[in-house]
Amino acid sequence: MADIYDFTAKTIDGADVPLADYRGKVLLIVNTASKCGFTPQYDGLEKLHEAYADRGLAVLGFPCNQFGAQEPGDEAEIANFCTLKYDVKFPMFAKIDVNGDTAHPLYKYLKNQAKGVLGTEGIKWNFTKFLVSRDGTVVDRFAPTTKPEDLRGAIEKLL
Repeated sequence: MADIYDFTAKTIDGADVPLADYRGKVLLIVNTASKCGFTPQYDGLEKLHEAYADRGLAVLGFPCNQFGAQEPGDEAEIANFCTLKYDVKFPMFAKIDVNGDTAHPLYKYLKNQAKGVLGTEGIKWNFTKFLVSRDGTVVDRFAPTTKPEDLRGAIEKLL
């Protein structure tokens, strides 16, 4: 079976990045959207990045347009929005699908490793968060309603 480091993802500016580049880091992987009620969570995610990056946290943002068409822009528009509105400095990746036959393989893996409510795999909405330990184990899955600042304790345990 694959592990998280076997996947590659395209950055928001088009470069292929193997997740093996993040080996040894704690990862917070989030599907994002620019026109969602949860979009202000970008601010909290950036604060986590600023607080913990030097201790080994990597926040990874994956824009997705599968929930209410709330990420309609292309990668350039998404990057511009994230920079101008929230001053996002954590890595952002190209827009992907997180559910269905066209779901990115990384998300198929994450959903299998950390099930949702009542054992479901599907992502229910934007800003679902997956926490991954330094050894690549998917430790937990958090609902969109879980604010980034509420993850500090879980992150600190892994750092």
